Amino acid sequence: MAIFSVYVVNKAGGLIYQLDHYAPRADTEKTFSFPLDLVLRPHDERVVVAFGQRDGIRVGHAVLAINGTECSGPSPHRLFAIGSQLSPEVGSSGIEMLETDTFKLHCFQTLTGIKFVVLADPRQAGIDSLLRKIYEIYSDFALKNPFYSLEMPIRCELFDQNLKLALEVAEKAGPFGPGS
Repeated sequence: MAIFSVYVVNKAGGLIYQLDHYAPRADTEKTFSFPLDLVLRPHDERVVVAFGQRDGIRVGHAVLAINGTECSGPSPHRLFAIGSQLSPEVGSSGIEMLETDTFKLHCFQTLTGIKFVVLADPRQAGIDSLLRKIYEIYSDFALKNPFYSLEMPIRCELFDQNLKLALEVAEKAGPFGPGS
């Protein structure tokens, strides 16, 4: 079982923290120099090879990153907003959990509007308690940091270290108990 990613989204919908905890190995990773004999185009919110073939890269392959910047799909905030609009329940605050065959998206929204989102293996247990633990880590190591400004990206080594430790504990032991 695995926890794939953790996102922290501010109340305006801006991504203030992202951690890719479990990254599967890419099938093919290549570095090319210019001129590039491949033609790239956006398709279904992904970048794919439209023309050209080189070193095992073929037409239709998705490009995961360009110059270290990921080419990814919709943000967790947009999914959350869409979920609150589509909910049959009046006054819904959005998505709490979205389940697919390959992952579960869990979301915890605080009273101040900060959203903590975890993508995990569908069989991973204890994600609700993990989300609350992440909120506790955010409160202790980001909000209490005198150099951190609200709504800004989180750049704090202690936050990173404690979050990674919490993810490892969650993967190995399952749910968090009281006082952990």
